[in-house]
Amino acid sequence: MDFHLNGKLALISGSTKGIGLAIATGLAREGAHVIVNGRSQQSVDQALASLRSQVSGAKADGFVGDLSNAQQIQALVRQHPAVDILVNNLGIFDPKPFDDIPDEDWQHFFDTNVMSGVRLTRAYLSQMKKKNWGRVVFISSESGVQIPVEMIHYGVTKTAQLGLSRGLAETCAGTGVTVNAVLPGPTKSEGVSDFVQKLSGGKSFEAMEKEFFETARPTSLLKRFTTPEEVANMVVYVCSELSSATNGAALRVDGGVVKSAF
Repeated sequence: MDFHLNGKLALISGSTKGIGLAIATGLAREGAHVIVNGRSQQSVDQALASLRSQVSGAKADGFVGDLSNAQQIQALVRQHPAVDILVNNLGIFDPKPFDDIPDEDWQHFFDTNVMSGVRLTRAYLSQMKKKNWGRVVFISSESGVQIPVEMIHYGVTKTAQLGLSRGLAETCAGTGVTVNAVLPGPTKSEGVSDFVQKLSGGKSFEAMEKEFFETARPTSLLKRFTTPEEVANMVVYVCSELSSATNGAALRVDGGVVKSAF
């Protein structure tokens, strides 16, 4: 299937590993020119090498910068003043009891998970509208619908992304620009794998995975962690020409964790 992405320039924030790198790889495979972003030159170089090893002839550049920082975003926009596709993937999580989350953590989570997307979309959306074509995608989470008690601050930022994406979509009515949110479920990214191993107490990953879905996410229909590539498949479609009638949507790739038909 031709997703009509040849020649499109796509920026994926926080894309040196996990879901972000899988999205960049998927878009590159469909012919898009991708910009991979990470906080260090080493991480960006490694991600580009991985992408190019998987996609022969991939068109890819890197941008080193912390996009939770407004000045770093300004530097990015000076280097890349226009993009066709923006995937707001940058995000952090950290399980912590609510009573132990200080103001500084709340601010850091909002700057990273929410304000990076606000600033990047503000920088690029208007020129998308002028060209009458563009795609903006926020990588939210099922945690934005079912706030996890073990990391409330994370869940709240993911809920904020849902409201932000829908509100921005309303401003694109009647244009060829769409804004959507994608909601992954528990995903086997490097960070999640490391987290699970820390809590394993010597158990195998498989045993911990089984226990997690029996106790922490019993509503899952998939009964396993989603892969980054499974999430990326949805994102690549949403970024394509074929998704033109999908706008202002919250699209779940959650393995059925959210117990709702709607």
